[in-house]
Amino acid sequence: MKNKIKIYRAKFELTQAQLAELVHVSRQSINAIEKAKYIPSTVLALKLASVFEVKVEDLFELEEHD
Repeated sequence: MKNKIKIYRAKFELTQAQLAELVHVSRQSINAIEKAKYIPSTVLALKLASVFEVKVEDLFELEEHD
């Protein structure tokens, strides 16, 4: 699954630590999501979308092999 977390985080001028604090996870979790090593839960995906004021579909995109 592809994601645009890093792009939106830069747009909002947030560090990984700041974003992690806003959605109540560790900085390492944000890092893993950005590197596509971890797929967030539905709740976490919704929290991330809420922070960036976008739809979940704007942040995450299925790839052909998903």
